[in-house]
Amino acid sequence: MILAITGGKGGVGKTTVALNLAHALDAVAVDADLGMADLPERRGPDLHDVLAGRAEPIEAVDETGAVDLLPCGRSLAGARAADPTGLVDAVREIERSYEDIVIDCPAGMSADAGLPLYAADRCLLVASSEAFALPDAVRTRALARVLDAGIERVVLNRVGASPPDERVRDALGVPVETIPDADVVARARRSGQPVGALAPDSTVAERFRRLASIVVSDGR
Repeated sequence: MILAITGGKGGVGKTTVALNLAHALDAVAVDADLGMADLPERRGPDLHDVLAGRAEPIEAVDETGAVDLLPCGRSLAGARAADPTGLVDAVREIERSYEDIVIDCPAGMSADAGLPLYAADRCLLVASSEAFALPDAVRTRALARVLDAGIERVVLNRVGASPPDERVRDALGVPVETIPDADVVARARRSGQPVGALAPDSTVAERFRRLASIVVSDGR
């Protein structure tokens, strides 16, 4: 399974959802944001190296952390040397060895965002519960449908006590799951760890495990 995590705009917590869901699914997390990498850095070759022909995809998967990770480089030179068109083949090669992949897509509607969606079998859309984020989410849903990676569910991230589940479901036409706002998420992000590794008994960790279970069930 190749699962893309996308978002209509930046700042909605898409990377946090991707890392935590990869941990809950025991999947490889792939940082496919070639120009603005956000998943934790690791030593060794990265996606820039893979797409520039300097490393094999399997060689660049780092297994030293709580989540197996194909990180992306952060240098401008690395981004310029990378050929984005090789992303689909690289991800599919990793899938053959690891089976489950979670791709952290670039935010928005750029061409770079379309490539991971094209590679994916399935897709989750991360959105903010604020009304201003919904138009961007609707546009990303349309792009995913064009690329045959239709949005299966929306993940409303950092929600409060009364999330607008029904309004978002009506606007986007797909089921909605919620991840609560909590200090433990910020602590986990600062440490470069998924919440499930830092605070496995927390409500947020339980929500990500539930979301992983739903993803598995949807795929059957």
